[in-house]
Amino acid sequence: MSSATYADLIADCVHCGFCLPACPTYVSWGNEMDSPRGRIDLMKGVHEGAIALDDSVVTHFDRCLGCMACVTACPSGVRYDLLIEETRVKVEDEHKREPFDQAFRELVFALFPRPDRLRLLAPLLYLFRKSGLQRLTRERGLTNLLPKRLRQLDELTPPLEFSQLRVQLPAFTPARRARRGTVALIAGCVQRVFFPNVNASTIRVLAAEGFDVVVPHNQGCCGALSLHAGRADESADFARALLDRFVPVENPHELDRYDAIIINAAGCGSTLKQYGALFAGDPVHGERAAAFDAKVRDVNEFLAGLEPVAPRKPAPIRVAYHDACHLAHAQGIRDEPRALLRSIPGLELVEIPQGDQCCGSAGVYNLLEPESGAEIGERKVDNILSVAPQLLASANPGCTLQIRSLLARRGIDLPAAHPIEILDVAVS
Repeated sequence: MSSATYADLIADCVHCGFCLPACPTYVSWGNEMDSPRGRIDLMKGVHEGAIALDDSVVTHFDRCLGCMACVTACPSGVRYDLLIEETRVKVEDEHKREPFDQAFRELVFALFPRPDRLRLLAPLLYLFRKSGLQRLTRERGLTNLLPKRLRQLDELTPPLEFSQLRVQLPAFTPARRARRGTVALIAGCVQRVFFPNVNASTIRVLAAEGFDVVVPHNQGCCGALSLHAGRADESADFARALLDRFVPVENPHELDRYDAIIINAAGCGSTLKQYGALFAGDPVHGERAAAFDAKVRDVNEFLAGLEPVAPRKPAPIRVAYHDACHLAHAQGIRDEPRALLRSIPGLELVEIPQGDQCCGSAGVYNLLEPESGAEIGERKVDNILSVAPQLLASANPGCTLQIRSLLARRGIDLPAAHPIEILDVAVS
């Protein structure tokens, strides 16, 4: 982004305050500098050289979830999402972090955007839980001796089963009914390793609805986590590699065989739909990136736009649907998941109060800012429990991990599933 463009985006803010009640950190603390308009003031000061990019200023930028609720609330159309992304690039390029902070960030980004490493880690986490060591360390209070960020890593560890460790996605799955087209599936990182049933359900439902499903091999990260954390070069490297898997340089017409590129993780989807803008002007990747992101569809978005052909079996269950920020605010996808769930006979869909407020996960925010993430998440959990659901529907893996970990702190085991998993049960 050019300096002029950045300044123009800052100038769009008229400081009206509509963003304040939408911002989770302002709701938490009532601090103007932890609101979108307050952070924009800081951005302006840093950009103009009136404010130093010191620890105090960086803390306010770090505390932002990047949930984009302010973008939805803003009547002036301020692109705060672009501003915070560019500001975080500046922070990572110019600000020297405290050694433990920097080391922890490097650990996070050495693991979570790399499914090959996560896959190696998963059996160790499985054995740690099944052996009873995880339960023992928690009961003895040993995890309380860890720094808060490392303790949070332990709390967010999902309860993996052995069968999940062996899941392999088929390269090609044929349509189970009269063929309506062909789609390609992006497997994700955390989703692929820790929630493999979501991808399996996605493939089964798409096949049941008449689509051949292709899963290109050797997929890596889409770059979403890195992009939202200001690691621009790393994010671009991930994005180029993924793009080359779906649209090879030597055969750009490979994309023509797909009616859509399907993603089932909200945070990934919002970034994938930015590829054209991210690579605008790039002579090698620009044209392919624009063609690629034009075909990206969240699985809820894609299926809700079709006339269903697969019959739905009744599922008499009370379901609360959680709006993931990068689905509702970033992509504007709100009605589609609800429509899919309501298409299941007998399913009772209940609305969560303040349902589009962030759960505190926000990519890796709950790892980097565990106290703030928990405070925000506790409000979400209170609102979920107020409607007494039997099942929580969540379309983003980070949200599911966050909410379930906070429920576990209260001794509550509320099952959670992606909407596509619930639909899969109904169409199987």
